[in-house]
Amino acid sequence: MCEKCVSNQLHPTAPSRRSVVLFAASALGLMFADPANAKDTKTPPKPHNVLSPDAALKKLMEGNARYVDGTSRRHDFKHEREALVGGQNPYAAVLSCADSRIAPEYAFDSARGDLFVCRVAGNFANDDTVASMEYAVAALGTPLILVLGHDSCGAVDATIKSLKDDKPPPGHIPSLVAAIAPSVKASAQQSGNALDNAIRQNVIDNVAKLKSAAPILNAAVEQNKLKVVGGIYRLAMGKVELLS
Repeated sequence: MCEKCVSNQLHPTAPSRRSVVLFAASALGLMFADPANAKDTKTPPKPHNVLSPDAALKKLMEGNARYVDGTSRRHDFKHEREALVGGQNPYAAVLSCADSRIAPEYAFDSARGDLFVCRVAGNFANDDTVASMEYAVAALGTPLILVLGHDSCGAVDATIKSLKDDKPPPGHIPSLVAAIAPSVKASAQQSGNALDNAIRQNVIDNVAKLKSAAPILNAAVEQNKLKVVGGIYRLAMGKVELLS
């Protein structure tokens, strides 16, 4: 038997590099195809959530303004549950800290099906959160991602102390420290409050990471189908301040 035959028997389903590239390209093409040109396009469960990136950001911040003013709307959860049984089309995705004082659904006066939320202490984008955001954008058509930090963040503060004392925290917490450490180090020479600077830098760095995440998020940004922004939630007032 020839060497080629033996190789084929050992790896009967191994795809060529060219076929992998072509498959990826076709998949991305389907993900970002214009819904108006797609056949049998179903009406989304929440048509008012079909927005441009800029309009989605405006809607998000209007919700935060209502929350700050104490004029949040009354949401009809019963009928929303029924409408969302068959699908979802959130108008924004939020990467937020897991801090119990931060609740994006409340902070932006949103209803069910409005926000696609990922929460982790320190609001950083690891492989799992990047993949989740890719799903929101590619499969659900979400036009906006907000990375939401907050003042007095315990995860960022713990990272600062761990690096200063050169002492890792217990359990699995070092994985959080490792993720946040680059932002803490990058902000170390900035003037002002070290914790505030690191919190801000952490948001900025993770916005940049999501914007450049290939092949899905960066393509959506380049095609103006996606906006990625950062913000800081102020605990005392509930106001979200967008970072420029």
